[in-house]
Amino acid sequence: MIQTISILGSTGSIGTQTLDVADKLGLRVCALTAANNVDLLEKQVRKYRPQLAVLFNEDKAAQLRHTIKDTDTKVLAGMEGLIAAAQMESADLVLNSVVGMVGLRPTIAAAQAKKDIALANKETLVAGGDLVTDAVRENGVKLLPVDSEHSAIFQCLQGAAPNKALKKLILTASGGPFFGKTRDELRDVTVEQALNHPNWSMGAKITIDSATMMNKGLEIIEAARLFDVSGDDIDVVVHRESIIHSLIEYNDNSVIAQLGVPDMRIPIQYAITYPERYPSPVQELNLAQIGKLTFFDPDYETFACLSACKRALAMGGVATAIANGANEEANMLFRQGKIKFLEIGELVTGAIDSVPNVTPKTVEDVLNADALARQYVKDRI
Repeated sequence: MIQTISILGSTGSIGTQTLDVADKLGLRVCALTAANNVDLLEKQVRKYRPQLAVLFNEDKAAQLRHTIKDTDTKVLAGMEGLIAAAQMESADLVLNSVVGMVGLRPTIAAAQAKKDIALANKETLVAGGDLVTDAVRENGVKLLPVDSEHSAIFQCLQGAAPNKALKKLILTASGGPFFGKTRDELRDVTVEQALNHPNWSMGAKITIDSATMMNKGLEIIEAARLFDVSGDDIDVVVHRESIIHSLIEYNDNSVIAQLGVPDMRIPIQYAITYPERYPSPVQELNLAQIGKLTFFDPDYETFACLSACKRALAMGGVATAIANGANEEANMLFRQGKIKFLEIGELVTGAIDSVPNVTPKTVEDVLNADALARQYVKDRI
């Protein structure tokens, strides 16, 4: 098992749960990063004494540098700091749980530094695509999924039949807070209603993505790239209880599923300890207590983001980066009260139709597509 970990996004939901897992496993933490939560990052620095702490916000980094001057922890800022944390010489594993496109460069940097990567930043694979998978392959490092659905598929595939026997991947979706609602019922929903997720405790951006089902669309794209399958071979089923985290189906129609209580510490720990398993802080699953599990088809018409992501994946090029960038901008605008809920899906769909789709050769090509998609959204507000 690894001994030392670098955590990108340590003050977020995944980051704090990763530190809980690290405590239970007795791991050393060599680097911690946050966007702007200087108070929590200071507490983490004082507890874990990492070599490096990073705040993406320059002013917050200066503040942290002053408040922890009595420690030996070095403080950096911005993308330079994130990349430094991703390439820490002492790190056995880099866990990337930052939110959004900001995670792309650090992921590639970690691969180039020959670091195994536990990936909770789905935008990295959604937008970066082959640029990321090529960097991982060329540098001979592991890319280990942390998302509960992708971890479930990864676990189901361990020791399984060769991929040629694999028929499809089946991603489960909770359905979010608006399962069963019509478009008319969703026109005037509030940010507070959208943030009221029935099963999972997540950051605001990801929780809104779950409400629009953009999160599941991004997961389809990520699964296609993680497991090298076509988008046509990935299905989604709404499973309200979030006990089955995903499934695989073989060509003989045998289906294998991974089950567990809805607690992210299970996939986090498996990514850290892979291929071994250790006792975890998560409660045991009691199926008799749960009683029943339910399953429904997703509503692709009402939740336009889900359809948009499937179409972007089929289009290739930078279309998935366009979808992701437009969503990040629209998601933020909705949380700020500047657009309505249904406009998120409309803007993502419009960006895919309007922003030029090219074949990316560099990270700059991806970042340019992302910027154009964001501008498309801004121009329509």
